[in-house]
Amino acid sequence: MNSTEDLSRTVDSKDAFIKSFIVVSFGIIINYINGSFVFIFSRSPVFYMESRYILYIHLVINDMIMLSISVTLNIMIYAVPLVNVSTCCVLLLVGSMTHKNTPLSLAGMAVERYIAICKPLRHSQICTVRRTYMLIILIWTVTFIPELADIVILFLTRPLTIFTSRMLCYPLAIYNTSYHLEKAVAVNVLFLSFVWITLIYTYFRVFFAAKTATTDPVSAKKAQNTILLHGVQLLFCMMSYISPLLEVILLPNDRSKILFSNYLITNILPRFLTPFIYGIRDQKFVSYFKMYFSVCTGKDNKVGDVSLPMLK
Repeated sequence: MNSTEDLSRTVDSKDAFIKSFIVVSFGIIINYINGSFVFIFSRSPVFYMESRYILYIHLVINDMIMLSISVTLNIMIYAVPLVNVSTCCVLLLVGSMTHKNTPLSLAGMAVERYIAICKPLRHSQICTVRRTYMLIILIWTVTFIPELADIVILFLTRPLTIFTSRMLCYPLAIYNTSYHLEKAVAVNVLFLSFVWITLIYTYFRVFFAAKTATTDPVSAKKAQNTILLHGVQLLFCMMSYISPLLEVILLPNDRSKILFSNYLITNILPRFLTPFIYGIRDQKFVSYFKMYFSVCTGKDNKVGDVSLPMLK
């Protein structure tokens, strides 16, 4: 009997180590890539005045925060299962906000691309730097209110001693009342509907505009591929709204494996796609990347046949 229990603990420990190693590895790789884009943005004032790049770098920073907290919580489940509830609430607050920020940010970027392609003459008037930062503030405000409501509900429905107790730092373990469930369903349906409506309207308009306005077949194909990749990323991010419902209905025997797969799909994969869709495929970012690394390696400060200014 003891041998069986020891073997079970060994298998569980090995499984936990493998999962943690995978999560940490992906987190470090993605944050390193995203950090490179943040560095290029911060050293290149040319990006400061374009709403497209401001929205993109906000998405990148948001993903870095989200990944850092998500990986930390994942490791804590195995290393330090019981965490002070007050500390846990703060981590869940920021983690949940950044998690919901991603689809909303992508929706905002979709609207910006729609205006740039379908209303190019008004783009500079509508998508100003000031309005871009106002949109970012609005996104954080919209995602902050539901997460604050979770803490308020917990404060009103549970004794105050819960905030000094230690529990498993997991949303369903902390926010487990019927009020939390009803609020989560209402908020997720609302967010899901808004983002899908935005997705369908803007991307179809951009898709048809690209087909009719672009005479070069290569450019038309590139525009269509970009729209398709944007849609795929948004589709993965949309799963973050239904994942809490999946966690409730999953069978206990399959729960661990399915939850881990669900975590990789909804948390890791969309953040892995971000630098490839918006950064590496963007010619201006690629040019500045090449320039920066040519400076670091001591090569000539040129990209192709175009001489670029030094980074400041």
